[in-house]
Amino acid sequence: MAEKRVLHIEVTSLEESLQQFASVWRQAERGEVVEAREAVGFESMAELLSTFTPKRWELIGQLRQAGSMSVYALAKLLERDYKNVHTDVKVLEKIGVIERDDQGHVQVPWDEIDAHILLAA
Repeated sequence: MAEKRVLHIEVTSLEESLQQFASVWRQAERGEVVEAREAVGFESMAELLSTFTPKRWELIGQLRQAGSMSVYALAKLLERDYKNVHTDVKVLEKIGVIERDDQGHVQVPWDEIDAHILLAA
């Protein structure tokens, strides 16, 4: 059985992201095993919410459930305008939430999406 693929979504500052990257780099330089972690980071909650709109979450869920398909077929499934679905797919594809298969169809390669949001103290 293939390992479960998890996409981590985080709200974190650029400085924190760079510190995390540097830490992993140092571990790798020391020859330590570094756990692969696929993540998408946002600098603010507003940025995250403007990217992951309710319509886009619906798109992700329906696409994950239905499997790989063309953007046209996805628009029909969602009963939405093709142009709007195409725009949403492009945004989600750009950040790695959606991928294209060998036939150019879109798919959600993740088994789980984990959103991690730290609240300010």
